[in-house]
Amino acid sequence: MGAGDSKLSFKKSIFRLAEEHDIAANDPYWLQFWELPETAEDVFNLFSATDIRRTRDTHLENLETLILVLTSRLFALRHHASFPDPDLAPEKDALNCIRVLTRVLPFIYETDKLSEWEDKFFWGVRRKRVSEARDGEVIFDGEGGEEIREPKEEEHRTVAPLGEELVDCLIDLLFFKNFTVHTNDSSKSKVAYSIWQSGVGATTAAGASKELEDNRIEVLRCLLSITSKAMYLTSAVLPEKGTKALTYMVTSSDKQLVLTLLCSLLNTTLKYNPASWRVPYDHVVYYDPRQALVTYSLQLLLVLVLYPIPEMPGPQMKNSYRHYLGRLHRSQDFQFIVDGMTRLLNQPIQANASLLPGSKKSVKWAPEMCMLFWETLQCNKRFRSFIVDTDRAHDFVVLITYYALEYRLDPSKAGVVRMCVFVLQTMSSEAKFGKGLNKRFENANSLPASVRIPSFSGTYADYLIISIYNLITTSKGRLSSIYQALLAILKNIAPHVTNLSATASAKLMQLFTSMSAPSFFLANETNNTLLSSLLECFNAIIEHQYKDNANFIYAIIRNEKKFQALRNFTLESAQEELERAARQKKDAGESPRDSLQSPTSRNTITLPPRREEDLVSPSAFHIGDDDSDEDSSDDDKEEEDTPVLSPTVDDSRSIHSEDPSVPVQLRGMSEKSRGKMPEGAHLSRRSTSASLASVASNSTVVVANGPFNPTTRWVDSWLPLLPLHTILTILDILAPTIKAHTTKANTPGSDPNSTTSVLEIIRTTPIPGIEASPIKIHLFEWSTLALGWYESLLWGLIFSSEMAPSKGTVGVWNGTAIKLFIVQETSPESPSLLAPRGGVDAIGTSIVERLSGVAGGLNNNAGAAGGSGAVQGGSQRGSRDASLDRPGR
Repeated sequence: MGAGDSKLSFKKSIFRLAEEHDIAANDPYWLQFWELPETAEDVFNLFSATDIRRTRDTHLENLETLILVLTSRLFALRHHASFPDPDLAPEKDALNCIRVLTRVLPFIYETDKLSEWEDKFFWGVRRKRVSEARDGEVIFDGEGGEEIREPKEEEHRTVAPLGEELVDCLIDLLFFKNFTVHTNDSSKSKVAYSIWQSGVGATTAAGASKELEDNRIEVLRCLLSITSKAMYLTSAVLPEKGTKALTYMVTSSDKQLVLTLLCSLLNTTLKYNPASWRVPYDHVVYYDPRQALVTYSLQLLLVLVLYPIPEMPGPQMKNSYRHYLGRLHRSQDFQFIVDGMTRLLNQPIQANASLLPGSKKSVKWAPEMCMLFWETLQCNKRFRSFIVDTDRAHDFVVLITYYALEYRLDPSKAGVVRMCVFVLQTMSSEAKFGKGLNKRFENANSLPASVRIPSFSGTYADYLIISIYNLITTSKGRLSSIYQALLAILKNIAPHVTNLSATASAKLMQLFTSMSAPSFFLANETNNTLLSSLLECFNAIIEHQYKDNANFIYAIIRNEKKFQALRNFTLESAQEELERAARQKKDAGESPRDSLQSPTSRNTITLPPRREEDLVSPSAFHIGDDDSDEDSSDDDKEEEDTPVLSPTVDDSRSIHSEDPSVPVQLRGMSEKSRGKMPEGAHLSRRSTSASLASVASNSTVVVANGPFNPTTRWVDSWLPLLPLHTILTILDILAPTIKAHTTKANTPGSDPNSTTSVLEIIRTTPIPGIEASPIKIHLFEWSTLALGWYESLLWGLIFSSEMAPSKGTVGVWNGTAIKLFIVQETSPESPSLLAPRGGVDAIGTSIVERLSGVAGGLNNNAGAAGGSGAVQGGSQRGSRDASLDRPGR
């Protein structure tokens, strides 16, 4: 039978599934599902979404029988003594069983009405009829299209749930001799638990041909399909309910199996070198088949390691894969992991920086690699120490910062940017990390343009501070929900940084200028907490590293008027200033821009029904808007532009009736504790953990039907608690001395190096009354909401890498009603020199259309109606970059 006839026959057999009732399990008809297809593309192109849904909704008994015969045939082949013998137990049959299961399972998961049936069918206790044949071979009667022989006797016995048996079978097939691995193992067992690649846990590779690696791809894809039930749950339900397939996999007690699979997936990912040819445009003429294997290996590894086991009655089970990843301890293993991660994270940067556009292939899984790095940091304390102690942290600071800055304006990468920020926050929680940032950053001018700081000369701390400033001020408010996390990074490193440059100090002052502007902290009820966090950062620098940060102290003194304006802040004067600024703009003929209105962002994938922009006030003023885009290097200009708000207000409107000679921020506090933040003192601030779960619970307090209306009572709830005491003490002691010195230095014949002498005065002047507060670590905290976001981020990346079928991918989840995120239509890709389209494409399309016409047209995976998470029609060919705009973990 020719290839065309075989496809037509297979398509006709698919139609029969939805046309006949209750096809018998021993009908020879079922043989076609593992004998006719030639490739995975045949199964996915010919077995359309319409065919599967029609069978599922009208003849569920046939779909049930299909799964039973496929699994029974697969189990029989796995246990066959000759598998994979091309005549007695062909591997093609096993591959086709795997392919059809991969194709069908997502369409079972997508419908809620089958949840009860699914649980019973896949995870319920089974009693199976077992027959003993005359030759002594035990066979499963009537479930796999096997030849049925007369048995000696018949019995029923309880066996493992179908889902467990299928998962066990597939994992065994990942290490099956002559099917997925070559091995010198002389044991009789057909399953050889040997690690695929050298690296962690192995000094030599198991060895594999292209055919064996292709088989690994098929099995890995099927395991991802089985575990993808997560895509069809909402992010609120997923962490609490979990998925039974993943729970079964990660709680495995077989240590050898877990370690072999963990190391195989890890080594296959980290050993890959996408630039092995190093010839321009080599990827145009040469497709690396291992790229698909690496992609699926990394994705399954993350699915296993990230999975949070839902709480259940009885002893809490542990995730074995995460547990053993956390127990790695050999320095050579850490070196291998770091080298592999660095190489793969560097590769897209090098490809984009190439002088010949498109001459180097760029791997697409950098976000997943960032995720693996973050997971390893979190679950393995030894690895975290290795990163910090060996200064490799500096490399990852630059790499993670690159992806955050590169994607900051791309709505489709919003979730990745947030994850990068949380990775930096996790690293910054180590004291050694903060101290290590004081190392001078050599060769900073060789960085890519997106992360290069012009004429930069300073330390890694300077670089990180300036990068955070750029991330905040150039993101156009898209990242307002994680400003607190960015400030948490600054607070974590503040007690340890020394010798801050004048530029970095000026950037910190510019942040203060923006956050202390009335237009910012009067925009909603929680922006004042950002100002408080920034002041805490300033205090930590002053209290712990005063003598070694003269440039920073000098920057504070030069911005004295701004701190005095905040010290004397009143609501009435602030509102008058905003009205005056609006009138000036109107008089100048400028179009009035409502600085209190936040821009809306349109995202490709968002969390239904609550979007990221709903986590912050819709009336939030965003740092980096025109109002705050000043140049702090010109301090005189800053002082002129910064309004000094009048401290005088009507007595009936004053915040307190206490002694007016005491600044309002210091009233009611002891001399030592004024401005200091007692534990739990903030009445309306966000959690210092900066987890987006806290943001979600505390920031959506603005009246939905209108902008926030600040009141005197609201101001009174936070203004007296601003931690200004340390800064005001510095200003009281140093400002007069520095002003006198600079006035004298400006006279003719004075010392031309006045700045140097000012810095020396700062270093040598003791500051009484300042006590170093205990260093606080602002950790990233996990919550149920955060876990839902994190899972949606991972599965969104997996979905988007598969959504445009190409070499190595087949579009497993295309056209299914996903609930974990929303998939919107993207524009079709245009023909290009690297992706031409012509006669070959037309012929391939014509064949599929003719075959589809037999049943009234192939659905072509265009999309399915239903639910808020449904794929919204149209071509899904396009960018893999699905936006993951979520609240944090």
